[in-house]
Amino acid sequence: MARIALYQARTGIDPATNAKALVVAVDAAARGGAAMLFTPEMSGLLDANRKRASEKVVAEEQDLALAAVRNAAAKHGLWVSLGSLAVQAGDGLFANRGFVIDPAGETRGRYDKIHLFDVDLPSGERWRESAAYRSGEAVTLVEGTPVGSLGMTICYDLRFPALFARLAEAGADTIVVPAAFTVPTGKAHWHVLLRARAIEAGLFVVAAAQGGHHEDNRNTFGHSLVVDPWGEVLLDMGEESEPRLAFAEIDLGLIGEVRSRVPALSNRRRIPAI
Repeated sequence: MARIALYQARTGIDPATNAKALVVAVDAAARGGAAMLFTPEMSGLLDANRKRASEKVVAEEQDLALAAVRNAAAKHGLWVSLGSLAVQAGDGLFANRGFVIDPAGETRGRYDKIHLFDVDLPSGERWRESAAYRSGEAVTLVEGTPVGSLGMTICYDLRFPALFARLAEAGADTIVVPAAFTVPTGKAHWHVLLRARAIEAGLFVVAAAQGGHHEDNRNTFGHSLVVDPWGEVLLDMGEESEPRLAFAEIDLGLIGEVRSRVPALSNRRRIPAI
């Protein structure tokens, strides 16, 4: 049984302030007995103003939040899934990059978000992530974490089940889905999609989310979730807008039990072309 912590953030436009908040979260997770902390997408900077944000996005090795979390993880001997950060990717574009950090403060895994959020919502919200970000091209699985083999995804990836199937087939026990879901899409799809991905693959899904009204005037849905392989919600942090921490217990033994009941992974077949 592994005790994990989720940080539901309300990240703002100042990287230094956000880095300090992440250190506080690492400290609180360690004091609460967690073996691993999970943080949301864009934990280091959340700013819809691309011009203003571009002045603060730096290369990975210069990122304040990453350095602060690595130091805090090493101080407490804690694993951290740092949901994602905006980092320079070259050619004037950013990468939306997630990190897994081990108890020595070393980076054990990196993942660049593959599916970019380019949508026009009925609410009038218009998002073009591809205007500033480069899509990732590699699938990442990190072995040996407190939640077993950890598959990495980010936010909009949730809508593409083939990625989750690929991670499950590669041996994932848990898949992380750090997010900054909009309120309209969150209300409509967040819970059902996370539960579906867990059920389809027969594994745990851990989704730390942004929640509340942000400095850049956006609103995010919150509801950081932990879902077990049977699709049961073990933790739902709700819509509260104040940043906070919550804990859940992960029993990896449940994976084998569920897969023996519904062996969907072993029953999967290649679908013929039409």
